[in-house]
Amino acid sequence: MTSWRGFTEQAPELAAKIHRRFTAGETHVLATLRRDGSPRVSGTELDFHGAHIYAGSMPGAVKARDLRRDGRFAVHAYPGVAEGGDAKLSGTAVELTDPAEIAAVQGNTDPCHLFRLDVTDAVLTWVEGNTMLIEHWQEGGEHVRFARPGTGPVERTVLVNAG
Repeated sequence: MTSWRGFTEQAPELAAKIHRRFTAGETHVLATLRRDGSPRVSGTELDFHGAHIYAGSMPGAVKARDLRRDGRFAVHAYPGVAEGGDAKLSGTAVELTDPAEIAAVQGNTDPCHLFRLDVTDAVLTWVEGNTMLIEHWQEGGEHVRFARPGTGPVERTVLVNAG
């Protein structure tokens, strides 16, 4: 799994754009998996702290139960912010259990669930003129940009090849 810092080292310009997008709004949309495998979406706040991204939850919340059972997640930056494009991250959430580590991140020892979000996928979609652009980074894979001008064919450009 890749930390936020690891992602920023591998794709610094994309990471900066995604960071700006996630910090432009306070609450985002977190997707988790229910016990039966169906998706659940919940509101969540993200904390970019040091080398990592964190998501917290009230004790016993269903999103925390989902992440404890299956750490796979996707998070979509608050869609109400128009500037900066449409940002999404996905990966695996790991719950912190050490009280000192939790206190260092959240600044207190209030009861909570706190998850470190390890990133495996990052996507930013935006429009310039009549062209839709999609930039995609995948852990261990290529960092690519797709451009679709008007209704024309999609153009694919490899920005960084991890292989």
